Amino acid sequence: MYVSTTAGLWDRLTGIQAAPERWLVIATGLAALAAVGPRPLWRLSRNAVTIAHEGGHGLLALLTGRKLDGIRLHSDTSGVTVSRGKPYGLGMILTAAAGYTAPSLLGLGGAALLSAHRITLLLWAATALLAAMLVMIRNAYGALTVVLTGAAFVLVSWLAPADVQSVFAYAVVWFLLLGGVRPVFELGGKRRHGGAPDSDADQLGRLTHLHPVVWLLLFHVVALCSLVGGGRWLLDL
Repeated sequence: MYVSTTAGLWDRLTGIQAAPERWLVIATGLAALAAVGPRPLWRLSRNAVTIAHEGGHGLLALLTGRKLDGIRLHSDTSGVTVSRGKPYGLGMILTAAAGYTAPSLLGLGGAALLSAHRITLLLWAATALLAAMLVMIRNAYGALTVVLTGAAFVLVSWLAPADVQSVFAYAVVWFLLLGGVRPVFELGGKRRHGGAPDSDADQLGRLTHLHPVVWLLLFHVVALCSLVGGGRWLLDL
């Protein structure tokens, strides 16, 4: 019984699911754009981008051998990830660079999975990442945000019909691709007006002795290239 159940779950995880029709793919992209565009909606939806941003910091901290102390997500859509280790070197640089690039790169990876028709794998992988991140959350608002986001993935992946799962998955990936672009432009605007002196770009500038604008340019390149490449995969172009 256990073997058959495990085999069934594995088959479901690794199985191939049909992509939605082209018009639905375009519609999910437009819906994601609407969530990213108007300020009132962006004020709410940006919380999901912050989860990806801080999760990127946390993941790279662990992968580079740093000790991850915790992650906090705040109601103003800001966040902070605290890790311990050398305050310099490649590990610190990669950890600092992972935040603004994480949403776009996650979106690009998601687009690759969807282009291979691995919808269930995408949903379950996202759920697993959120569960792992929840362990490191250190404040109530952050825990609530991650739990609600994870609950949405669990409900859709286990209870929703296949066509709803595919629409949801495409909407999430479009949102990551589009939502990864706007924070980089917002950061550039703040820096032009003398704001965000301790931003990731400024920290990277101090770590590498490169001007923060160089890192800001890199964030733009990653975000825009991911959007173009991921969009082509999603639209099967």
